[in-house]
Amino acid sequence: MATRIALGIEYDGSRFLGWQTQPGGGTVQDALEIALSGVADAPVRVTCAGRTDRGVHARAQVVHFDTAAERPDAAWVRGVNAMLPEAMAVLWSQRVAQDFHARYSARSRAYRYVLVNRPVRPALAARYAGWHHAPLELDAMRKAASLLLGEHDFSAFRAAECQAKSPVRTLLAIGIERDGDRIEFRMRANAWLQHMVRNIVGTLVYVGKGRHPPQWAGELLDSRERALAAPTFGPEGLYLEAVEYEPRWNIPMPEVGRTALPAES
Repeated sequence: MATRIALGIEYDGSRFLGWQTQPGGGTVQDALEIALSGVADAPVRVTCAGRTDRGVHARAQVVHFDTAAERPDAAWVRGVNAMLPEAMAVLWSQRVAQDFHARYSARSRAYRYVLVNRPVRPALAARYAGWHHAPLELDAMRKAASLLLGEHDFSAFRAAECQAKSPVRTLLAIGIERDGDRIEFRMRANAWLQHMVRNIVGTLVYVGKGRHPPQWAGELLDSRERALAAPTFGPEGLYLEAVEYEPRWNIPMPEVGRTALPAES
């Protein structure tokens, strides 16, 4: 009988062509399945908590897979890591019940967007942070962010090619903090639409630089028109920080994912 195993993984999204497998390879899923198949000595297919686009990073992606191979838990961590490219690593491995599902069992997913806010573009952080040259007003962005909290139709913040059946999502928490020339946007929702985080960041930046007042964010939400919103911010600054599950699954969760990040008004 097959055993279901959950893994926590981290990866540098700048080294991969996104999460989802492609015929030519080069994705996170491709690399992980090759390594797992090597340890299992049989084909392995994985399911993730949330697909990430090309260039998006993950500190705590969660996946599950089924295997008939009997291996010690350490083999699914150290053994797999020995076969993975250096830009990806398995953090932990855990046997789970057959009805656990990395995607459908998740209660929420937390993301962080890192933005360098200074006149000149970053060099060292070019693959790991977004950039905006004009000064940004945090209070205005926080007021705008607070209008997005709760359950809404987020059609104005979804990609045109988004395949989600419903645009309704619940934004549970959002926070914005500055440290020197670095601004971090932290968001947690029950689920996300394609490009939703990056589109929210783009809208908040428009507010922060004074192009629109904070209430514009609420007007966009009500309009449900993507064409009216700000451009999508680049993927470089986006990190999947944590995936939350019910305690009964006993899935490890980073401390950042447990922290409420309410928007300030």
